[in-house]
Amino acid sequence: MSRLEERLDAIYAIGGGPGANRIGYSPEEDEAHRLVAGWMRDGGLEVEADSDGNLIGRLTGTDPASPEVWSGSHLDSVPQGGRYDGPLGVLGALAAIESLGRRRRTLAVVAFREEERGCVGSRARVRNGSLPGAYVELHHEQGPRLANAGCPLAVVTGIVGYVRGERVVEGAAGHAGTTPMDVRDDALVRAAAEILRIRDVAESIDGAVATVGQVDVDPGGSNVIPGRVRFSIDARAPDAGRLERLIAELGIDGAGAVAPTGFAGAPVDALREAIAARGLPLVELHSGAGHDAGVLAKAGVPSAMLFVRALNGGVSHSPDELSSPEDVALAVDVLADALARLSAHVSDL
Repeated sequence: MSRLEERLDAIYAIGGGPGANRIGYSPEEDEAHRLVAGWMRDGGLEVEADSDGNLIGRLTGTDPASPEVWSGSHLDSVPQGGRYDGPLGVLGALAAIESLGRRRRTLAVVAFREEERGCVGSRARVRNGSLPGAYVELHHEQGPRLANAGCPLAVVTGIVGYVRGERVVEGAAGHAGTTPMDVRDDALVRAAAEILRIRDVAESIDGAVATVGQVDVDPGGSNVIPGRVRFSIDARAPDAGRLERLIAELGIDGAGAVAPTGFAGAPVDALREAIAARGLPLVELHSGAGHDAGVLAKAGVPSAMLFVRALNGGVSHSPDELSSPEDVALAVDVLADALARLSAHVSDL
């Protein structure tokens, strides 16, 4: 077993299981940060924890005045989460920088706090601290697309935009036994038809998804025809045009929509070049989930992400989350190459 795999196991064991249990700013996340800080020091990095608890380990470059190049992710988890979501990005970055040694630009590993509940740490860093000249994040894909394509890695071109809302469907409550079927006004039946329409709309727009994850039925008795149903809608699309179409066809209020985030520039180019140098197929995907890289990109930091193939059907946020050691090792190799290319840049990133 490689040192990276051993470190992933050590972080995964914190909290006692089942799965990963390191909620943001919990004693378990604190323990993970202490453990990783020790590994950073062992690797010769200078370790800093900022005022918001974000952990940064720097390997100072030969030109320390040049903008820094960061790579990392987060160490918190959802309850009963997986082995790779977050720690792979932090520990993969540490392994990559350990393999590279000192370069022209300062290289840094960062572990942002509490990503799972709204990228709290990276947002705080944007508000309160200095930012790098470039950021690259390695991450478990959290989906089946790479496995279905038979490819180990993908360059992420951006993060989807999304909108959330709710819908209320009214009907007429009544007795479940004495109200004939032909005179019922069942709110849940109406809601079910609308939920199926939401699915069909999302399927008609390439790359879009829509989810109804919460349903409240009133009055909620097993022997009462539903009179009122309220349900949530989460709708996402890869770019502004498709998001606008999705909002319009679903009839959702778009005032609170979060715009998609695009990745471009030197970090994306460096990943593409590193993949091409190994003769690997260039796969480019959007991310359907939010990440710290998206926060930094929106703050003006040139950013990119590298996805590694997810196995077990692409399941994530689960103890069944899995990537192969071979794919992980390849991803770290590509990441190291990309960081080396970025560190060698003479001009601004």
